Amino acid sequence: MAGTYPNGDAFADVDMLEAGWHELTDEERSRAQTLLERASRIIRADCPDWRELEADNPGICGDICCEMVKRAMLSGMDGIPAGVTQANSTTGPFTDGYTFANPAGDLYMTTAEKHRLGIGRQHAFSITMCGGDP
Repeated sequence: MAGTYPNGDAFADVDMLEAGWHELTDEERSRAQTLLERASRIIRADCPDWRELEADNPGICGDICCEMVKRAMLSGMDGIPAGVTQANSTTGPFTDGYTFANPAGDLYMTTAEKHRLGIGRQHAFSITMCGGDP
């Protein structure tokens, strides 16, 4: 599998992440590389059919990998990152506060991304309760 993807076993590389987001600093590039490798392992662990999905839709795992890393990296930025779901402030009698959607910078897939990978889909089947042919 090594060498099949832009960065060995990772579905995406730092250049792909930058192309869909913004130019990264050297420090961000180093962190992004580690996170891309981790996100790729998560996708492989959660989606046993990833090879078939990649064959049918080349790049889908790399796209999802980049989105996972982008979400994780947004939580580590200074200021108010895109992951803020609520803001409050206190100045005198006024109050400010922030609620973060991903405060720990976890790598995770959204419901839509899981759906694209076929994770969690229901499957219908039947079981014959009597012996012999039905």
